[in-house]
Amino acid sequence: MKAMRVICGTANPPLGDAVVGHIGVGSGRCALERSPDGEVRATVENVAACDVYVVQPTSPPVAEHLFELLLLLDACRRAGASRVTAVVPYFGYARQDRRTADGEAIGARVAAEAIARAGADRMIVVDPHTPVLEAMCAIPVEVLTAVPLLAHELAPALIGHGVVVAPDLGAGERAEHFASAMRASVAVVRKHRESETSVKALDLLGDVAGCPVALVDDMINTGATIEAAARLVRYHAHDIVAAATHGPLIAGVASRLHRLGLRRIVVTDSVLHREELGAIEVCSIAPLLAEAVLRQHHASPWTAMQRLSAWGAGPERG
Repeated sequence: MKAMRVICGTANPPLGDAVVGHIGVGSGRCALERSPDGEVRATVENVAACDVYVVQPTSPPVAEHLFELLLLLDACRRAGASRVTAVVPYFGYARQDRRTADGEAIGARVAAEAIARAGADRMIVVDPHTPVLEAMCAIPVEVLTAVPLLAHELAPALIGHGVVVAPDLGAGERAEHFASAMRASVAVVRKHRESETSVKALDLLGDVAGCPVALVDDMINTGATIEAAARLVRYHAHDIVAAATHGPLIAGVASRLHRLGLRRIVVTDSVLHREELGAIEVCSIAPLLAEAVLRQHHASPWTAMQRLSAWGAGPERG
């Protein structure tokens, strides 16, 4: 079996180190040097003929971390790695999965194609915002979910008698997944987005009166959606918690969430939180990622023909 190497970028070193710790292998050595004008030079060592996993969420600043990931993938390929997997817990640009106006780019597809062209043979993601990400990629994608982990955290207060609330229609399927794990019912908030930082909750579809409530979503960024939903739900229920897989919280959002008076707010460590989170709780997805890495590493190696079959008419690799 090929030797394994785990390369950690700068987007979330603690998560990468935790994955390495759970797997029990040494991390591959890499250097990321920045020149005065901002260019990044990526170098990797000791990956020749190895099965390499590059851990790098494309979290804010998204463009910087995405390009760093591309350089690391290319470096691994040029250093002779036998197989390279991009481990992208948080996939930036996933919200740009369709055009809403003429002349608009589809950012999710551009990012996915760039990762494949840079040298990734496969990719691992966690709860991507768009369910069609896998179909956009020219390489195999393993989609993991943190819902069981978050549901386990919230279950004691909700199991059997609580209500899981989707803060918008797009989160309905996720809410169903949570509700199934916690034997709870489901309600949905219908919203209108007025701007990037302002959301208006229009009405609540479902009964939450007198029940403990869990607001669940895939991510909390500006906090606008969770805030609007919480204010509407509070007219009917007072015991409210919130959970999201990803917390790419922009500056000031933690304070915005604290003002809502929610009993608990839980996110994962898919994104490195550089701002003080206060009472926001963080659950680690390192064991989830480590399990996926080990599962892929111990699977039968692909032959060149299997790679071509999986890629289909995907982008050339030059």
